[in-house]
Amino acid sequence: MSVPDAPYLRYVALGDSQTEGVGDGDDITGLRGFADRLAEHLARHEPALQYANLAVRGRLAAQIHAEQLAPALALRPDLATVLAGVNDLLRPRFDADEVAGHLEAMFAALTGQGVHVATITVPDLARISPLARPLIPRVTALNQRIREAAGRHGVTVADTALHPVAGDPRLWSTDRLHASSLGHERIAAALAYALRVPGSDDTWSLPLPPAPVATGRHVATTELRWLAGFLGPWLVRRLKGRSSGDGRTAKRPLLLPVRTENASPA
Repeated sequence: MSVPDAPYLRYVALGDSQTEGVGDGDDITGLRGFADRLAEHLARHEPALQYANLAVRGRLAAQIHAEQLAPALALRPDLATVLAGVNDLLRPRFDADEVAGHLEAMFAALTGQGVHVATITVPDLARISPLARPLIPRVTALNQRIREAAGRHGVTVADTALHPVAGDPRLWSTDRLHASSLGHERIAAALAYALRVPGSDDTWSLPLPPAPVATGRHVATTELRWLAGFLGPWLVRRLKGRSSGDGRTAKRPLLLPVRTENASPA
């Protein structure tokens, strides 16, 4: 699907914690995230833009499909971002075809209503956390299916997985599951560039300056803190059948105007 000449007026974001904005702000002061940042970028060129964010942390692809697609269609957007599948990647019984089926169903329904849809691919998780190395085949399989489904439905893909910077740990928060503020900024910039939003460019794909070399002791301490502070609690929730999104609803379920004052470029 080609990018329309007219600016976008109604943007709806579907997804999980990444789209909700976890890692960019907090639950007390508020979350921003790539979808908010993309909306701000769009609104600088079309002040009449309205934006809704239906994402809820912890949601699997099937849940995003079941819970967010119908409300998104009811809002009649002209632009939607759809991100799903990372939570599925972390489950023992991951099925790339099943996840892709939910993604494709959402792509088909939205584009069938005339919506321009954009998505991204998943970066190399092993660069973010060495313990994620066994997930590489899953990431590869999911990314291939995302590209194929997107191609069948004219969905724009910001193929962040092709750029090494997407796996730079500095673009990720300390839990290694969510982008940091800088990471969310880069994701927004990648989507803006893929959508050919005026003022966007490919600088999002450039590497960060070299990082100081960490000592072996520092690496070991960091790993232990991550295991205790993040992996352990995550495993406990899985064993109890709980999700970080239990009891939560979309942070922005209605289309509302976007404030751009003091907002940094995407």
